[in-house]
Amino acid sequence: MTELRVWRVGEKDRETAFQLVEEYNDAVDVALRDSAESFQHDYFRPGSGFWLAQSQCGNQVAGCIALRPLHAREQAGEIKRLYVRPEFRGSGAALALLVALEQYAEASGYEWLYLDSKDDLKAALRFYDRHGYEACERYNRNQQATVFLRKALHPRAEPRAELRAERQWQKAETG
Repeated sequence: MTELRVWRVGEKDRETAFQLVEEYNDAVDVALRDSAESFQHDYFRPGSGFWLAQSQCGNQVAGCIALRPLHAREQAGEIKRLYVRPEFRGSGAALALLVALEQYAEASGYEWLYLDSKDDLKAALRFYDRHGYEACERYNRNQQATVFLRKALHPRAEPRAELRAERQWQKAETG
């Protein structure tokens, strides 16, 4: 395992973070790309974040991950842009980034994390499966996405709409 430093990016590292997102876009052939303005809006405000992992040996940026609120779901966030440079894969960078994001999300009051991916990103899908992410319904209009996953940050978390529907059904049955 490589010794890593993971931190939530501030203004001084925003350009480095955006350059890594551009590298990610090229690596996985992202069609709809962030502009500098949308990047700033999506990931540098309360309830959002962008994290970098840096190798302590050589001080190279190893990878990134991002979080933004998922407004279509109550108390939910969306994971975006998990990327580890090829030379750092297997170093623990992806897990360190995911753990930092999940801890922030939980502290920010999120109950659920969602993400989308593509079925050809097999290693990424295995990674998410190992860390508790499960298949769910499509939750966005991303035309490139073929896989949709979610994870409850609290064992008792239930999507509020599903909980309300179940309660209404129970009332109808007993009423």
